[in-house]
Amino acid sequence: MLTQSAEHHQTNLFGTDLLLQLDPSDPLIQLSHRIPWSDLEDTFANFYTQGIGAPSKPIRLMVGLLLLKHLENLSDERLVMQWKRNAYYQAFCGMKEFQQNVPCHATELVYFRKRIGKAGCEKLFQMSVGLHGQAALEETVNIDTTVQEKNITYPTDGKLAIKIINRLNKLAKHFGIKQRRTFVKETKGLRLDLRHFRHVKKRRKAKRALKRLRTIGNTLIRELKRKVPVEMMTEQLEKDFALYEKVLSQQPKNKNKVYSLHEPHVYCIAKGKDKVQYEYGNKVSVASTAQSNIIVGVVSHPKNIHDSHTLEAVLEHINTSRGQKVLQGVCDRGYRGQSFVNETEIILPKKALKKDNRYQRDKKRKRCQRRAAIEPIIGHLKSDFRLSRNYLKGEIGDHLNLLMAATAWNLKKWLNAFFAFIFLAITKPLVVMFDREMRLRSRNSPFKMLLRMIG
Repeated sequence: MLTQSAEHHQTNLFGTDLLLQLDPSDPLIQLSHRIPWSDLEDTFANFYTQGIGAPSKPIRLMVGLLLLKHLENLSDERLVMQWKRNAYYQAFCGMKEFQQNVPCHATELVYFRKRIGKAGCEKLFQMSVGLHGQAALEETVNIDTTVQEKNITYPTDGKLAIKIINRLNKLAKHFGIKQRRTFVKETKGLRLDLRHFRHVKKRRKAKRALKRLRTIGNTLIRELKRKVPVEMMTEQLEKDFALYEKVLSQQPKNKNKVYSLHEPHVYCIAKGKDKVQYEYGNKVSVASTAQSNIIVGVVSHPKNIHDSHTLEAVLEHINTSRGQKVLQGVCDRGYRGQSFVNETEIILPKKALKKDNRYQRDKKRKRCQRRAAIEPIIGHLKSDFRLSRNYLKGEIGDHLNLLMAATAWNLKKWLNAFFAFIFLAITKPLVVMFDREMRLRSRNSPFKMLLRMIG
């Protein structure tokens, strides 16, 4: 296993050192000095086996690529190309010299995510929380839920039936089975009839087309079950047939419907939005500190449960990620029904009590107003850190994408804070000198000269 230590950096004797050519005050370079690479290498080294298979890539390289992917909102393919062109990306991943080739194939990131799994992403998330020190240990947190949409098309029963028919025909061709009829030509005509499902005068025709598609699908399933050899009827094939039969038999009002063949765990969520009435993916909980807006807990829920039932899981994740319990959790009215969860007080917006004085009323109102700060955080997670569309497969992909998006948010918060610190360090002497000059010119009006310059 190849490992690289970030504490002892030795310059290159025969070539030009990469770090000597870059700006040492760049926030990305400074962030690379703060990340405990050696601890991550020791943790992830347990996922590898010595002496088996091809030599692996350095762990710091793969972890750095995984962080840059969500930090810069890049796909796997674009990430490896941008890494080749960007010297700061290479320095962040521990390179001593500028590399002219791509670091790895894009598919190796898929294997690395599978290798480290949820436990590895949890480690990276805890690292991002620990970078903020005491700022992440606030006693009050804001909690809210949102939807992580899956990368699937808008589901309709007719579309799923056509996909099942195409899959069954491909399966018959794979096994070399001679079918009595493939229904390919009839399926094309039925697809055209499904277009007018919303038209009042042609809705009956569309319903007949959908019924016929389901009949065709069940006919092909029964034929394949008879003709597929017994030794080739694997457990996975039986599960696929059961899934197809469930999809073909489900009705619009049924519960636990299947909305995608390659992502059958996806469920429908209605959050009451005017723009998007229904979203297809999974519900996630996000918890951030009340003042510093650091994400300290995220949970992906495999079922569409009420918001009040998600509190126990997200509070437990907060305790695990930062090692300190939450005293107060501020939520919206969607969490109605909970007042205490495992010694944590749940605060909801409500009318003030008659026994409260003016100070207590203002304090409760400001605390609930501050809860709205988590809404733009969720918006940035979706628009900037790849939470709006989840391209990772399966329920494990839901967990990984959410954890890495939250990790990228915390790293971005650290980068912004570092940039603000550098800006203040540069501008503060100028401001002090300018203020001193103004006070010398006019003791009674220190901003008189500034107003004169503006005017």
